Amino acid sequence: MTKIHRLSYLILMLTLLSVSSFALQGCSESWNAAKTWKGAFPEHDPNDPTANRPDRLEVTETNIANPTRATANQQNLPPIKVAILLPLSGQHNALGNSMLQAAQMALFEMGYENFELIPRDTKATAEGAHAAAQSALNENPQLIIGPIFANSVRAVQSVTQGKNINIISFSTDWTLAQNNTYLMGFMPFAQVDRIASYASGLKLKNYGIIAPINKYGDTVTSAFKEKVARNGGIISKEARYMPSANNLSAQIKSFAEKSSSLDAIFIPVGGAQAETIAGLLSYHGLTPNRVKYLGSGLWDDKRLMNEHNLRGGIFAGPSPRLRKDFEKRYQALYSKAPIRLASLAYDATALAAVLAQKGNGNYAFNKPSLTNPNGFSGTDGIFRFNQNGLVERGLAILEFSGGGIVEISPAPRSFQ
Repeated sequence: MTKIHRLSYLILMLTLLSVSSFALQGCSESWNAAKTWKGAFPEHDPNDPTANRPDRLEVTETNIANPTRATANQQNLPPIKVAILLPLSGQHNALGNSMLQAAQMALFEMGYENFELIPRDTKATAEGAHAAAQSALNENPQLIIGPIFANSVRAVQSVTQGKNINIISFSTDWTLAQNNTYLMGFMPFAQVDRIASYASGLKLKNYGIIAPINKYGDTVTSAFKEKVARNGGIISKEARYMPSANNLSAQIKSFAEKSSSLDAIFIPVGGAQAETIAGLLSYHGLTPNRVKYLGSGLWDDKRLMNEHNLRGGIFAGPSPRLRKDFEKRYQALYSKAPIRLASLAYDATALAAVLAQKGNGNYAFNKPSLTNPNGFSGTDGIFRFNQNGLVERGLAILEFSGGGIVEISPAPRSFQ
């Protein structure tokens, strides 16, 4: 499997820009060639969305979303090896390859000359992830980024047990967090806290809940109830259903009966189920004009933007405004839009490079470094890892409006 050094990636991107195609290569090119590539672009192009990047990375609340390009003093940093485990083949190969391209883009933009990225294909299976982790460990990496899915994370944990290496996974299964595993996926806890607090600020007091009967549904329902009670609100209606249910008409009809006093309904589901529930609620009289729909991070989905029954619905999520610059740079480089989760791979790789630079290679990825309470500023806003391995994020309040997603309350800019 190919290893990716930053210098070889410079040459790869030159090829991409000149012939509009990308082929992953393990080539070794000269520094003169890399300098020639760098010199082909103006340093201060006013039309370049990256032109106003800060000259230096801040020591606290590190900004990894808008890094500088390579600087001479970074050439003397010690060699760093980081493995990245993604589904590059199999059912989710499009997602895995988009995330790998984002990681490669971060590798170039962060400018760490001796940073070696080691991609391995998990094939989106536990068996593939087990083999990928074993193969990666043969290269003696100092950190593992990925994988995405819970069963793959468990397989990697079994391989790395006792190996004194930390993992930054993209999973949202909070039960996987442990001593050496940090979860970077979008967790529901902060989303629920943020949306419930915002709703309370709107003077909404009487709430209903419609949620699936599963681990996610149970967790967000419990968290929402607790937060509403703490804010002085009440839960007067609740409908729970099996995720496999084919027809929710009867349940939603029953829920809608004698619900005219509801101020808001919490609907922590995504995709087709969110569309179905919103449509049934509207059909039975609980339209978005009469009651406020509240969602979770599962609503951060462009497919839902044009669902008229969700218009005016609000949810907590990363600021799309902050992510826009990353998406523009990715589009310019690869001539296609990134898949939504690609930003996580960018931030994880950029974070690894920043920690390696600050730690000068020594103890760069230990627990104190990863759990810096000041946190980091990435493409999805500020985030930090808590001692329990779970990520904490600063979230905006977003609204479905005019066929798009509009930020109506900004995300915090620091954890202070």
